[in-house]
Amino acid sequence: MKFSNIADLSAGMFKADNDLFWIGSLECILEKYPLLEQPHRQTFYTLLCVENAQGTAVIDGVAIRLDRPKVIYVKPGSIFSIDINRAASGIMIFFEEDFFSLRYNNNALFHFSFMNKESSNYVRLGENKAFEWKMLCGFMLQEFNDQHKGVESVLRSFLNILLCKLDRQFNPVTPNEKKNNKEEKLRQFQLLLDEHFRKHKTPSFYAEQLNITTNYMNKICRQYRGISSGALIRKRITIEAQRLLHYSVRTVAEIAKDLEFESVSYFITFFKKNTGVTPENFRKSHQ
Repeated sequence: MKFSNIADLSAGMFKADNDLFWIGSLECILEKYPLLEQPHRQTFYTLLCVENAQGTAVIDGVAIRLDRPKVIYVKPGSIFSIDINRAASGIMIFFEEDFFSLRYNNNALFHFSFMNKESSNYVRLGENKAFEWKMLCGFMLQEFNDQHKGVESVLRSFLNILLCKLDRQFNPVTPNEKKNNKEEKLRQFQLLLDEHFRKHKTPSFYAEQLNITTNYMNKICRQYRGISSGALIRKRITIEAQRLLHYSVRTVAEIAKDLEFESVSYFITFFKKNTGVTPENFRKSHQ
């Protein structure tokens, strides 16, 4: 289904006491919040902790079956939808970055490696891990429902535990492995890229913002992502273009304007060079 405008949803849609955080059961989730069933773009992070369910979650056109215990992670800006049975068991958590940063310093979320890598959006849980997640999420849901004194501090602590455990699932590392300055620069680059990719499409802008040379930024990107900084910028722009072509009814000219290309023909050339097909052919093949 195509939309003239893809809905942007914030955590405030859940009408909770705190519009930066929400947690709830998967049971009858679509009856309570039907907008989740339609493709939408979220301003918040999502953790979908599945115990037992039937259905599908779709993230940027990639379908994930909800058939066994797993944790699905959705990053802000992705286009997401979920089709799930009424009797599903599990927990859904939504949180804005500001909720986490109120206790932890800014950009703390990007210290979790799974949030920075081009990796799968989910991990399967074995029996022991599934039980552990069920218990932790259960405690968290109870805390959210009780709304006792200090509830937000407790919820942030639980959330930090869940993210730490999820990071281990996505990327097991030895205890003495430490993050270095290069990784921090790469995280900062990705933050800047998400914010400025429409207006700034060359590596020099980001290198200047990071107070490093373009050559050094390329070296970091090649070391940790296997491609140049320019390729990462082009990839980010291409992903956004694919989202708009797949989920919206905007014309190619409108999408080119939204992404701040100098002309429609330049956008078409850019898209074909980076995907192998024209925007119109991409749209036709994903209908």
